[in-house]
Amino acid sequence: MSIKTVGVIGAGTMGNGIAQTCAVAGIDVVMVDISDAAVQKGLATIGGSLDRLIKKEKLTEAQKAAALSHIKTSTSYDDLKAAQLVIEAATENYELKLKILKQVDALVAPEVIIASNTSSISITKLAAATGRADKFIGMHFFNPVPMMALVEIIRGLQTSDATHDTVQALAKELGKSPITVKNAPGFVVNRILVPMINEAFFVLADGLATAEDIDAGMKLGCNQPIGPLALADMIGLDVCLAVTEVYLSEFGDSKYRPCPLLKEMVAAGRLGRKTGRGVYIY
Repeated sequence: MSIKTVGVIGAGTMGNGIAQTCAVAGIDVVMVDISDAAVQKGLATIGGSLDRLIKKEKLTEAQKAAALSHIKTSTSYDDLKAAQLVIEAATENYELKLKILKQVDALVAPEVIIASNTSSISITKLAAATGRADKFIGMHFFNPVPMMALVEIIRGLQTSDATHDTVQALAKELGKSPITVKNAPGFVVNRILVPMINEAFFVLADGLATAEDIDAGMKLGCNQPIGPLALADMIGLDVCLAVTEVYLSEFGDSKYRPCPLLKEMVAAGRLGRKTGRGVYIY
C-alpha cells in the first residue's frame, strides 16, 4: 500500500516533528490535537524549525512554503479518514493511548495502518485493543524528529509482514534509517540507554566524579555527543525514572533498580531542562 496521507495525533514536540518530516518529504499530513491553540502552537513550532533550516541553508523559502502546504491542522478525528497511516504521538500514558487508539480504530477504514510512537509501551498489548492487530505497529521516532535519522519499527506479535514492509518503506521515504525491533520493554535503544543513564546517577551518588567530569568522560572516552547526565536533563529525569521502573517491573531483575538519587531529584521536582533544574541548572 502506498502512503499518500499521514494522520498525526498530537501536535506537541514529537507530533509536530513527525508532521514536519512528512511534509518536507512531500507527503500530506493531517495534524490533530484537542484544541485549536494546541495545533496552532504545533504549526508555529514547525514554521520556526523550517526557518532555522533556511538560516543554515539546508532549505529554501520555496521549500518551506511547499512543506507547509502539505500540512492540514484539525481538532476533529473525522479528518483522519483521508489517511492511509495514522501515527499516534500522544503523551506516554497507556490509558490515554488506549482511548485514542480505540477511537481511531472505530473511525478509519479497515485497510488503514495504525502506528504508535510509544517509547516503552507494549505494541502487542496496544494492538490487541484494536480490531486490526495485524495492521498495528510501533513507529518510534527520536527527538528532535527532523534531525534524528533513526526510527525504531516495532513489530507486535500480531503485526503482518505487509504492514511492516509498508511502514519501513515510508520511513526510508522520509529520509530515515529504520531498524526493525521485536516487542519488549524499551525496545532496543532505550533498553540500552536508560540503564546507562541510571548507572551514571549511581556513579554521581557514589561521589566518584563530578557531573561535569562524568559527562566529559563519556563524551571523550566513548565518543558520545552529549554526556548521560546532560542527556537525562534533556529527556526529563521523571521520564528516565518512569522507564527504569517499567524495566524493573516487567523484567523483575534488580539490575534495573532506579538509583535513589534519581528518585530523590524527581521527588524534589528537579526534572531537568523543562523545570530549569536537574543535574544542572538552566
